Amino acid sequence: MTRTQIAIVGGGPSGLLLGQLLTRAGIDNVIIERRSPDYVLQRIRAGVLEQGTVGMLEQAGVAERLYREGLVHSGFALAFAGREHRIDLAGLTGGQHVTVYGQTEVTRDLMEARAAIGARTIYEAEDVHLEGFDTATPRVHWTKDGVATVLDCDFIAGCDGFHGICRASIPTEAISLFERIYPFGWLGVLADVKPATDELIYANHADGFAMCSMRSPTRSRYYVQVSLQERVEDWSDDRFFDTLRHRLPAHVADCVVAGASIEKSIAPLRSFVAEPMRFGRLFLAGDAAHIVPPTGAKGLNLAVGDVHYLFEALREFYLEHSAAGIDAYSTKALARVWKAERFSWWMTSMLHRFPTDSAFDQRIQLAELDYVAGSIAASTSVAENYVGLPY
Repeated sequence: MTRTQIAIVGGGPSGLLLGQLLTRAGIDNVIIERRSPDYVLQRIRAGVLEQGTVGMLEQAGVAERLYREGLVHSGFALAFAGREHRIDLAGLTGGQHVTVYGQTEVTRDLMEARAAIGARTIYEAEDVHLEGFDTATPRVHWTKDGVATVLDCDFIAGCDGFHGICRASIPTEAISLFERIYPFGWLGVLADVKPATDELIYANHADGFAMCSMRSPTRSRYYVQVSLQERVEDWSDDRFFDTLRHRLPAHVADCVVAGASIEKSIAPLRSFVAEPMRFGRLFLAGDAAHIVPPTGAKGLNLAVGDVHYLFEALREFYLEHSAAGIDAYSTKALARVWKAERFSWWMTSMLHRFPTDSAFDQRIQLAELDYVAGSIAASTSVAENYVGLPY
């Protein structure tokens, strides 16, 4: 048996960020991750960081490479009905912006920082399960290389994702789940080709949504909306790029450079929230507590928001001897979560083609986009949500 102050279940970016912040504050913690480091780094996910997220990474001491390699974006475009409207993020929000920097790179920076300070991480932990989180003596159990370990702790941070053990350990009568499953997915391609544009483009098209993004000046990330019945193996690179160009404005399509895909996958879209986010001495954070469709670029940013609230609560508990923060954690985090859920749902509803859409529904979508394009107030609302609501 061993002991720590905070047991963090899950070694993705939210668990790693929380661990880094706690360690720098002098609060002992152990991360337990069921996958290998290589597997964690292979996850291709988000790449648009809010300023609040960048600030949290700076606070954790891991922003040096981000500032050197990240791409600062002061706007993005909505394309619809053969036209394009730029959301001037900086102009509408008093100079705020987003930074394009891949989640894989964030994870790598956090892993290297944790290794450099010698904090404990257990990778490839099997049979992880929780005990006593509704008491004053919570424990985490796991097996590695055939050896069973029990970790005593003060609190457990559940940062182990949507399919993790932490939320699943909570009695069903103690938790409320809210979910919307969307009848389509995003087929995404990563390719080492020059991005079509300098800023992201979200495109509404009669045949389905499309998006142009990037990870660097030489690496592009593109998406097209597909049915959930589609299979990745049925989409050649040529078919993907032909579909992408078809759904983009002509002047953008002409700038799309096709290339061999480094990664290609279909991600189903869902909105999901679990309430509350605290159960005794167990706290849920990130995808363990909520999922948003990627349309609003909120997934990783929302997880970092949870980490902000949870770290401040634990810091206050240990350094100021106050439980006020941990008692307020769920309420504070969920207030921000539901606003991000609303924005992501709204963007998804406005930009995608739904199988049940009537001609009326399609005209309403275009009217909504036209209103955003013609209203400073509406564009400002989009910009404020996109750069990230304050903590």
